[in-house]
Amino acid sequence: MECGDYGRVIETLHALISELEHDHLLLEPNRLRQRIEALDRLENYLAFVPGADLHDRMKTLCADLEAANQRLYQSIRQEIQRGMGAERMLEWAPAVGSNGHAGQQVDGESYDYLDTLLSGVLQLDEPAPGIAELAAEMVFYQPTPARHIFELIGSAKIAERDVLIDLGSGLGHVPLLAAICTGARCIGIEWEAAYVDCAQRCANALNLANVTFVRQDAREADLSMGTMFYLYTPFTGAMLRDVLTRLRQEAVTREIRICTLGPCTPIIAREPWLEYVNVASIDQPALFRSV
Repeated sequence: MECGDYGRVIETLHALISELEHDHLLLEPNRLRQRIEALDRLENYLAFVPGADLHDRMKTLCADLEAANQRLYQSIRQEIQRGMGAERMLEWAPAVGSNGHAGQQVDGESYDYLDTLLSGVLQLDEPAPGIAELAAEMVFYQPTPARHIFELIGSAKIAERDVLIDLGSGLGHVPLLAAICTGARCIGIEWEAAYVDCAQRCANALNLANVTFVRQDAREADLSMGTMFYLYTPFTGAMLRDVLTRLRQEAVTREIRICTLGPCTPIIAREPWLEYVNVASIDQPALFRSV
């Protein structure tokens, strides 16, 4: 880095630190997004900070911001444990939309501050080591972005009378958040035992009696209670076809809704027994209803 460029970086950093130190509203609970953005900026600069004084000021700022975040997470966790967490979590939902939030453009499958919020609230343990190798046609797990889960809860109008079944639930973000926000019964079907154990421990710690996780092949799971099914492209090919056949059999007895995300969406959109409730691209949630 040239001396002039380095000098401008230090000047910018001094201004940033001074601004953050004097923004006392930044520690208010509802300023989570701004705190996370500030933490990201500070951490990017930490490696370049000369001198103990500037470094110590940055570390103190980071500690204060992290402490404010932890107070928010713990407060929401306590509300959930008392059975009153829906309102606290849904406070964050109005900022969510298909084009991002708070004026930001967010790519479909990217993550944002809402994922940091959800992670802080759920406090999922690390899964046990020894994750099994994926079987053919199973897709590598990645969690659904939190803003999409909020969108699913709102657009599908999930209610307490519903039973949401997440096929390929991973660490359980969708069933856990839906159970908190709606009171619906939520079931996560997942092949990886370490993920199932981790998700169930989280549900137990939050006193969520309306969510359970089952270690099972989705092709063999009991789907008879489900009114709403979620698939974040957990599998492809013949496995996906087998699951769709089972879902079609369920739709013979009652109306069901299916929410999808990712490459499975255009495949499911071609099913003649389903109709769109809303139209979306593969990187936005799509909702279907049986006909």
